[in-house]
Amino acid sequence: MSATRIIETAPLGALIRYTDGRPKPPARFTKKLAAWERSNGVGRLVKKDPPRVHQTWTAPASFTLHEGNFSSDGVILVTIMRSHSVDSPLVFEVAEEPTPGQVRVLLDFGGNTELVHLAESVTAAELWITREGYRNARLEIVGEETGGRAGEADIAA
Repeated sequence: MSATRIIETAPLGALIRYTDGRPKPPARFTKKLAAWERSNGVGRLVKKDPPRVHQTWTAPASFTLHEGNFSSDGVILVTIMRSHSVDSPLVFEVAEEPTPGQVRVLLDFGGNTELVHLAESVTAAELWITREGYRNARLEIVGEETGGRAGEADIAA
């Protein structure tokens, strides 16, 4: 499916697989393998951005995937996020959707919503918020999103 279809249909928290269609090169070709990995991977959908109009140009709509973290001794040192615009030549597919009952921890800013965590339950989400110190986070239970803000709870940290 196209990047446009991901923006239109994929829910926040879905695992999105993307590919350029080329076969994976052998591990001995490290540069070719690194280039292939930049165009073939999987990540969790954390944000959808509408087109942004600037004075001299317009940024197309896009979405952002969280591809992973590098950590040491339990401390996240680097977070890998990759954004794809609607004009991306890559092919995308929804590999997995969040299951009903899971809880999205969301932050709203700049007119957009970003997924910061996907928890198994409300209790787990509240514990995560307390531990991580996110303020103004809100919860959204997967499967109860219909009707706009139904199924959401505001969390004051």
